[in-house]
Amino acid sequence: MKKSNLEYPFGKKHFPEAGNWQEVAEDVYWLRMPLPMSLDHINLWLLRDSDGWVIVDTGMHSDIGKDIWKKVERDLFKGEPVKKIIVTHMHPDHVGMAGWLTRRHHCDLWMAQTELLTCYRLVSDMGKQAPAVAIQFYEECGHNEEFLEMYRTRFGSYGKAISELPDNFRRLRDMQQLIINDRNWFAFATSGHSPEHMSLHCPDLKLIIAGDQLIPRISSNVSVHALEPEADPLHDWLESNEKILSQLPADLLVLPAHQEPFTGIHDRAQHLIDSHGRSLDRLFKHLDQPRRIVDCFSVLFKRPIKSSDMSAFLATGETRAHLNWLKLRNKITEVSDDDGVLWYQQTV
Repeated sequence: MKKSNLEYPFGKKHFPEAGNWQEVAEDVYWLRMPLPMSLDHINLWLLRDSDGWVIVDTGMHSDIGKDIWKKVERDLFKGEPVKKIIVTHMHPDHVGMAGWLTRRHHCDLWMAQTELLTCYRLVSDMGKQAPAVAIQFYEECGHNEEFLEMYRTRFGSYGKAISELPDNFRRLRDMQQLIINDRNWFAFATSGHSPEHMSLHCPDLKLIIAGDQLIPRISSNVSVHALEPEADPLHDWLESNEKILSQLPADLLVLPAHQEPFTGIHDRAQHLIDSHGRSLDRLFKHLDQPRRIVDCFSVLFKRPIKSSDMSAFLATGETRAHLNWLKLRNKITEVSDDDGVLWYQQTV
């Protein structure tokens, strides 16, 4: 395996203290927000504009988050207005405080349309029971009742992690230009981790706010979900990383949503492509005999996956994404048994 050529200009495993900020480029500030999960932080980005501020990503909706934003308003913004809230994608740690902030500052939410519509769709699940097709999806994967009960209990929880979304927004499109403090910023669309993820590339500062598209030492989850069981998000993810290699310069400072800012964007994108290629190879070899989705976790993930843990939900989606990729290219077959469980095997 190729040794990583990433460099960390501010230090590896260096962060601002939770709730504090650090300037990483002219008029660009790094704010660290705590998260109540194993991935215990998110990096948010504050851009000074000529007559105010632009916020990129917002943190998960929480009282701690509100207190931190009030501190930022008081000690960094110092009464200057917030002009825009830009959200890279629809996951709660990114969009969670967006509604609260837009109402508080009377400004617009800027976001890709597909991402926002997905937010609305998931919020609408609050208070509902898990639909039969979703239960069937996880039964097909070979999950036991312990997992299914966890899923039923957690279904609809997305809306609890985000503040009420605004009723209108400003649509971000791929390569859309924004002028912030007389500098050009360009939206850069990718998909696979989410439907229409938007990074922000600033050629003038030679940096990119990368959201979850590029994280230095972990790969973002790429999942098939019950709503679209035949999806091929791994194709989208691989294609998106190829797009990074072909359309972005190699000398950018990458500002990720998790872990530390780094350089070596092309090395990281290529490593993600290669890593998934190796995962597909291991999975294909594992399917020399029929296997269920739950039988494939061990070849894709380093740590054991427990049915009672949220990691089982993520592992299921990612495993099915790899299996769908192989199936759609006629490398493996998919057969349903009498109990409706799916079995996969190399194509003869």
